[in-house]
Amino acid sequence: MAADYSIEVDVPSQTLTLLQGRKPVMKTSASTARNGVGEEQGSERTPRGAHYIRAKIGAGQPVNAVFVSRRPTGEIYSPQLRAAFPGRDWILTRILWLSGLEPGKNRLGNVDTMRRYIYIHGCPDDDPMGAPGSRGCVKMRNQDIIKLFDLVPAGARVLIKG
Repeated sequence: MAADYSIEVDVPSQTLTLLQGRKPVMKTSASTARNGVGEEQGSERTPRGAHYIRAKIGAGQPVNAVFVSRRPTGEIYSPQLRAAFPGRDWILTRILWLSGLEPGKNRLGNVDTMRRYIYIHGCPDDDPMGAPGSRGCVKMRNQDIIKLFDLVPAGARVLIKG
């Protein structure tokens, strides 16, 4: 049940914690936006506040499966693929699509987290963790996103503290 699990993303420490009830069951380094925190459309900032997991995408996909517009491309990430597409925002392995719960802060209008396509997702394993580096999403190591994806249900709450 969604109420059993929740996620806390702590932007200052660049960590993600999965809680079952109040008990931490997983804590890992993450990477939030290189532009800092903020909710506005087009800002490439990580939105703060209360959210929930709107959708889980990528079940059964292989490690390093590449996603574009939430769809697997059939590609498997490699350094050679990165060299061929240097500007691509690498969304890999699994996606937890977030939706805001606070109208005017992270829901509806120009601050809508879901319409901004903000996810918790996997990334290349050589991307730095524990330091800001995303375009607004919360990035994780592939093995960590698989573990999180398998534990947390759609509908689970996500609190992003900035």
